[in-house]
Amino acid sequence: MLTGKQKRFLRSKAHHLNPIFQVGKGGVNENMVKQIDEVLEARELIKVSILQNCEDDRDTVAEQLSRGAKADLVQVIGNTIVLYKESRENKQLVLPR
Repeated sequence: MLTGKQKRFLRSKAHHLNPIFQVGKGGVNENMVKQIDEVLEARELIKVSILQNCEDDRDTVAEQLSRGAKADLVQVIGNTIVLYKESRENKQLVLPR
């Protein structure tokens, strides 16, 4: 679990990122979760945007993605989800204690 301080740090790092994935009409599927997991291994911190035509609500989508990719949910703001997962191979972010 992330502390408040760590979440603040990650939010500041995520601020300038652009969403890499979009969740649309089809909602969250296995393939998307797998891809997100792979990208998280490479980047550790990503944004996912939820399109207007998505049938699930944003909290449901955030929950499905974070649980599926075993990632920490940093923030849901507007229609954007910020996810973090510590990388095993190429660690880039050092979280504050």
